Amino acid sequence: MGSEVKAPPPPTSLVFGVNGERFELSNVDPSTTLLQFLRTHTPFKSVKLACGEGGCGACVVLISKYDPVTDKVEDFTASSCLTLLCSIHGCSITTSEGIGNSRKGFHPIHERFAGFHATQCGFCTPGMCVSLFGALVNAEKTNCPEPPSGFSKVTVAEAEKAIAGNLCRCTGYRPIADVCKSFAANVDIEDLGFNSFWRKGESRDLKLSRLPQYDSNQMNGSFPMFLKEINHDVFLASEKHSWHRPTSLMELQSLLKLKHANETQPRIKIVVSNTSMGYYKDKECYDKYIDLGGMSELSEIRKDQKGIEIGAAVSISKAIEALKEESRKDSLSDYAMILEKIAGHMSEIASGFIRNTASIGGNLVMAQKNHFPSDIATILLAVDAVVHIMTGTQSEWLALEEFLERPPLGLGSVVLSIKIPSLELNRSESSNPSRFLFETYRASPRPLGNALPYLNAAFLVKVSPHKDFGGTLIDTCRLSFVNDHDKVPTLLSSGKQILEAGCEYHPIGEPIIKAGAALQASGEAVFVDDIPSPPNCLHGAYIYSEKPLARIRSIKVRPEWQLDGVRGVISSKDIPNGGENIGSKSIFGTEPLFAEELARCVGDRLALVVADTQKFADMAANSAVVDYDTENLEPPILSVEDAVERSSFFEVPPILYPKHVGDISKGMAGADHKIISAEMKLGSQYYFYMETQSALAVPDEDNCITVYSSSQCPEFTHSTIARCLGVPENNVRVITRRVGGGFGGKAIKAICVAASCALAAQKLQRPVRMYQNRKTDMITAGGRHPMKITYSVGFRNDGKITALELQILINAGIYVDISAIMPNNIVGALKKYDWGALSFDIKVCRTNHPSRSAMRGPGEVQGSFIAEAIIENVAATLSMDVDSVRSINLHTHKSLQSFYEHSAGESDEYTLPSIWSKLAVSANYDWRTETVKEFNKINTWKKRGISRVPVVYHLILRPTPGKVSIFSDGSVVVEVGGIEVGQGLWTKVKQMAAYGLSAIQCDGIGGLLDKVRVVQSDTVSMIQGGFTAGSTTSESSCEAVRLSCNILVERLKPLKEKLQKEMSSVNWETLILQAYMQAVNLSASSFYVPSGNSMSYLNYGAAVSEVEIDLLTGATRFLQTDIIYDCGQSLNPAVDLGQIEGAFVQGLGFFMLEEYETNHDGMVLQDGTWNYKIPTIDTIPKQFNVQILNTGHHQQRVLSSKASGEPPLLLAASVHCATRAAVKEARKQLVSWSNLDGADSTFELEVPATLPVVKELCGLDSVERYLKWKMGGT
Repeated sequence: MGSEVKAPPPPTSLVFGVNGERFELSNVDPSTTLLQFLRTHTPFKSVKLACGEGGCGACVVLISKYDPVTDKVEDFTASSCLTLLCSIHGCSITTSEGIGNSRKGFHPIHERFAGFHATQCGFCTPGMCVSLFGALVNAEKTNCPEPPSGFSKVTVAEAEKAIAGNLCRCTGYRPIADVCKSFAANVDIEDLGFNSFWRKGESRDLKLSRLPQYDSNQMNGSFPMFLKEINHDVFLASEKHSWHRPTSLMELQSLLKLKHANETQPRIKIVVSNTSMGYYKDKECYDKYIDLGGMSELSEIRKDQKGIEIGAAVSISKAIEALKEESRKDSLSDYAMILEKIAGHMSEIASGFIRNTASIGGNLVMAQKNHFPSDIATILLAVDAVVHIMTGTQSEWLALEEFLERPPLGLGSVVLSIKIPSLELNRSESSNPSRFLFETYRASPRPLGNALPYLNAAFLVKVSPHKDFGGTLIDTCRLSFVNDHDKVPTLLSSGKQILEAGCEYHPIGEPIIKAGAALQASGEAVFVDDIPSPPNCLHGAYIYSEKPLARIRSIKVRPEWQLDGVRGVISSKDIPNGGENIGSKSIFGTEPLFAEELARCVGDRLALVVADTQKFADMAANSAVVDYDTENLEPPILSVEDAVERSSFFEVPPILYPKHVGDISKGMAGADHKIISAEMKLGSQYYFYMETQSALAVPDEDNCITVYSSSQCPEFTHSTIARCLGVPENNVRVITRRVGGGFGGKAIKAICVAASCALAAQKLQRPVRMYQNRKTDMITAGGRHPMKITYSVGFRNDGKITALELQILINAGIYVDISAIMPNNIVGALKKYDWGALSFDIKVCRTNHPSRSAMRGPGEVQGSFIAEAIIENVAATLSMDVDSVRSINLHTHKSLQSFYEHSAGESDEYTLPSIWSKLAVSANYDWRTETVKEFNKINTWKKRGISRVPVVYHLILRPTPGKVSIFSDGSVVVEVGGIEVGQGLWTKVKQMAAYGLSAIQCDGIGGLLDKVRVVQSDTVSMIQGGFTAGSTTSESSCEAVRLSCNILVERLKPLKEKLQKEMSSVNWETLILQAYMQAVNLSASSFYVPSGNSMSYLNYGAAVSEVEIDLLTGATRFLQTDIIYDCGQSLNPAVDLGQIEGAFVQGLGFFMLEEYETNHDGMVLQDGTWNYKIPTIDTIPKQFNVQILNTGHHQQRVLSSKASGEPPLLLAASVHCATRAAVKEARKQLVSWSNLDGADSTFELEVPATLPVVKELCGLDSVERYLKWKMGGT
């Protein structure tokens, strides 16, 4: 008999600290994450839930652990959405509020995020700040030389890489990179981008003095003493579950010991960091959790002559550091080289805050049990690594290959360690010893990690200097291949920004810091899900259809969830008498809140589960059983071809259908060449706002209800809720303070979430809130409209196009939403070139997909790209330079007037020709074109392309309300119909209020900007707010505020003149106080209604982009982008610059990275951060230059300004066109290799042009053919 195993000790308390505050908990549910605790049981809301997968960085915290043996504190960033609360016993947690805040003072990180204009919606910013903070904290522990005062030991490269795993959908990352680099000791201050700290031309020393000063001595503070004194052994138990942290193998064996066959086996989960939950979305509930982090056998790294043994619980980050340290001991040896390359490859896996916690053993177990595509398994296989595993009381060493090929590990088996063996050199040939060649490769959408690879590889070759003839040629050839394909390190980002600030309408035109930017950085800015839950609040989650077309027989929630806090299931049956089954509406139609008897698409809402917590609601909804019936139903319509076959179309109101231009027959007759019935397809794109759909509904007296909604259109949300509940609109109040990114996805799509919460709250008479999980959001969102295009084009020998005829089929989904505007928007953007004559037939197809909705540049993005694809095809057919074809087809002002009949304006307003010319000079376009040609001549496996693309964008202003009120102390509050979604609307409105009121010309009026506050939208006090969409809401809101200020100024003028006669000078405070005393109405509202020529205008810009592709992997590097954009007289150049950069990078995602597809059953394939890849810091142009033109007066526009939110997105087509040029060069060289794979110039490059797409078009499925060609066909 073995030694008797002791019974578990009595449960201990869980003790930890958050921002210095002590927490002690008992009866903890082990499945609770740190994020869930922080957001529901503390006042700290800077940690945001954006994905729940560890894939976005919005929830990053700094975890500090004290080691009593070494008396040192270990600090590392971690994803709190995956970190289990029980695992942080004895740890100190720091959030962005803990770094600094508005009460105790912001940290320089927060201040620099604000001053470098590096935050827009602000939802991602706290996580960014903590990631950077973690890098600064750890840099101070290194042995690097002391940096100059005000700087950190962190390098520029380390600082930028610190946020490589953090996602941002708004900014385009360039200003965030500048914030990071501004702390680096080796930064060149002159390389930092536009900011509000210094002015152009100031000296370096003056610039340094203006930066918010960083003091490394004020970093994370001291580790809390109360945590140094606690017992780190922990056994936690709740009513149903237990958490164990064994400290020995014997203890672990006891915990894993299986019960007798006739006994119920406990459900056991073995954890180290729980990062696997981000990938596998663990839905099971466990009885026992076993944390391996307390076992020294699994947490140590041991080194001897036979190699390095890494404990299975060692984090990837610690393994990397250990391998680097070992490689430095004998840097010239082959083994050191191998270790260094393994460490380098591991550094590109996941993101820093995942590598800091994810274990080496856990990664290999995922590969073994679940076929996870593990980079670590690949590179360790190449070096003959071995694995030490324990099963029961027995242990054994296995070759990694054998380990991976075995059946999945059972519950009683645990990986103990992994060993990288040392190399055995052939010492018998001491004069000419053998050497080893080791390489690893990784092709991924993101060079710095945070993305699974499309492919990875590693090889280890023993090379002998003694070659026999038979092996010489092939060895030399393969080594030549390797040398020709050396990996190029990822370049750091940089850029130039040229802005022209206006001074005529001060403070309009000034690049002031975005309102609330520092609050966003510290995490104190409140979003809907940050609002504290009212008492007795419930949480909702959708049960949605997983069939594209089916009858719903029944919906059942599993019985166990009824016991775990499910309080009801709300469906269409719960709509009250007099109410309607309406979930959202647009001016074209409505969408049901819930499917009744028939589900019409995957993602169709069937019911709302309401539970005590969001976690229980999500789990209950996810496990609900839906009984479908598809008998006697026609097949679903899942493509535009199906829709055509079955005549399934939405009607487009004739007033919205665009007009044809010219005589198409005459144009075709005048053509020297024709391309007939060419086809292309464009896919969809998901919004990926960082904050998913959210709402909170609170029932009130007298059948009233208040709803807090993250919405771009509170007005339509308001009226929809009233119709759904069957109450008058004055019973409903909708409040929206700020939105964590929208891009059109929170215009119509947000309404149903608010209406669902309102219906549940009214029925249950309890507050109900909902924060939609990312998967549900992605499945139900709809996104950008896919479409199929067929076109015929006629053109002359010189490239001038004479006629274009198109047939376009738009996949609109199941409900009309805003899809009726798509034909007009597509054609509006398509008309940026002079086609001679233009004719089209556009059909909006109704299909069994979630309804597509507006997404940034809806229709315009597709229309503009269609134009570029046609130009590319014409140039290829004529074998002409594509830039020449673009140039010859640019509009003259005369042709512009015929294509844009009511918006072309005067000839001096048509700035595109001058922009086109200026860009050629500022971007060195001609010289760089020649340089690209030279590069392509001398490089076999890498090719470059460069392209210049214009944009002409038709913008329409909408009616918008505004209200300005002045309090007795002279402070001002402003309300507008427009919503702050990150576009800087509040900032511009604030500037406009200060400008408008300055017309009173009082003493001290110059400081009025600091007295203005813009407040949340409230549909009770601000009706007819309309949509925040179409890029023009900021200027419309500003004009409404200016008109309101004019009213107030007129009311105050008589009093001011009277007071001036009585006293020598009148300041603002005195004037307002006297106005109060004399009962002057100090609140004014107006409703701006654009008319005539002020209703619409055209905006112009152009971009040059240069890329480099890797033929073997398809990887594309975005080397440089130069943009010139016409902002009119910018209301705030800093805000507009951010919009330009952010829109461009979002467009880059659409054209190059983001796949958003459905399978043959209509199910979305990309439903999370693991398989949907938006741009990151390492996928933006490495040189990103933007110039904003300040193009003079225009009486019909709002203070001569122009919009910036959407048009720059279209310019990202320049990256796609440059990629096409590079692919074309790659295909040309195939001709010299015996015309491999049919190289030709008339190919279509798909959107998005992902790695596999580019690789396939380059025709290099096998390098062997190239090698045979290079060896002369042998």
